[in-house]
Amino acid sequence: MSEEMTARSAKALRALAHPLRWKLIDLVGREETATATRCADELGESVASCSYHLNILAKYGFVEQAPSGPGREKPWRLTSFNQNLSGEGLGVDGELAAQAATEVFLDHELNRMKERLRRQALEPAEWRDAVSFAGVTTALTAEELREVTAALSEVAQRFARRASDRGAIPAGAREVRIFFSTSVAPPPKTSRGGAE
Repeated sequence: MSEEMTARSAKALRALAHPLRWKLIDLVGREETATATRCADELGESVASCSYHLNILAKYGFVEQAPSGPGREKPWRLTSFNQNLSGEGLGVDGELAAQAATEVFLDHELNRMKERLRRQALEPAEWRDAVSFAGVTTALTAEELREVTAALSEVAQRFARRASDRGAIPAGAREVRIFFSTSVAPPPKTSRGGAE
């Protein structure tokens, strides 16, 4: 499997602008391999729908057929645990496709956080105390923002290899989603204290 999945066409990026496809990517990645039937059972979708969307993901290189086990149905696996949602260098169509894919991805992330938050009270205290979400609004230069983004990424990547190397997962570990975002506000319409 490649180290990074590169959606290098507008069509490939558009393939990621569908909420069920992000759920399929998550499920197949979590379980290493999954059939359309397994995906349907887990996600509450029809087998036909899961099969169709897995085939679209395969068409653009996000998943591939895994070696078959017993039975007729073919399992799928991710080609990479990283997705590149950049439309850079792909023209206007690529930028619009990247925006659409990113918006669907962010909706997926927010829905996952809400689902987990709703059941947080059911978790043992050790897990309730270990999770958090927070936000800080401040003022940074572009260089400082790059530094913050790099530091957050370094912390997240420290444990990322466990997604593809299941032997590195310690006893007692559970699936955890580490998600971070940095963004910049548009420039102010007028300068501070200045006349319009």
